Amino acid sequence: MTTTRRLTIAIDGYSSSGKSSMAKQLARTLGYRYVDSGAMYRAVTLAAMRHGAINPDGSVDTDILYPLLPDLHIDFATEHGRQVTLLNGENVESRIRSMEVSAHVSAVAALGAVRQAMVAQQKVYGAEGGIVMDGRDIGTAVFPNADIKVFVNASAETRARRRYLELQAKGDTTTTYAEVLDNVVTRDHIDETRSESPLRRADDAIDLDNSEMTIDEQNQWLMELYDRTISRLQQ
Repeated sequence: MTTTRRLTIAIDGYSSSGKSSMAKQLARTLGYRYVDSGAMYRAVTLAAMRHGAINPDGSVDTDILYPLLPDLHIDFATEHGRQVTLLNGENVESRIRSMEVSAHVSAVAALGAVRQAMVAQQKVYGAEGGIVMDGRDIGTAVFPNADIKVFVNASAETRARRRYLELQAKGDTTTTYAEVLDNVVTRDHIDETRSESPLRRADDAIDLDNSEMTIDEQNQWLMELYDRTISRLQQ
């Protein structure tokens, strides 16, 4: 009897491209572990803000932040049927999704020491396969030998609209669409130009432009890709 191998699946892409939602659903369908690497960087950013490591001009005081890194324990748990992010045991899921954290996360995530610390944790999470992880550098830096690599994209305007609607649904009535769009464009630039693990499509990744796709269509696309991969590996 053939045992289906538990794959390592990397889903990379731009901010607010919907990659986290599709990765989460795929992991749930397959019974795999799901890791939102972006949430890890957001948690580090929240810790930096709490300890005064974000300067008034938005730059990061590494003399404050770097000594904190060894004591930052980031994990995930399920509460009320949904995955939440834990920072040293505290549920910080709502806090890390704020626009304030969004405004600083790319600067924090661009720091070499931060990326090295998070990538080391992420490699441990995926050591035995059976994992779906999304982020900016999963297929290039974290799991360069992943069984499936997907690179997700949509226009900046489409991604900003999605993020804006999410914020409104969560009760944020002060953030404007223009502010969200500016944040998306700024984060794209920082992610693409940082020196440590910049956002780029892995050479062997499969492109997915989901600008005009529904959530169901995205999920079906991913499952078909998974089924094709399993069939190929079992030949």
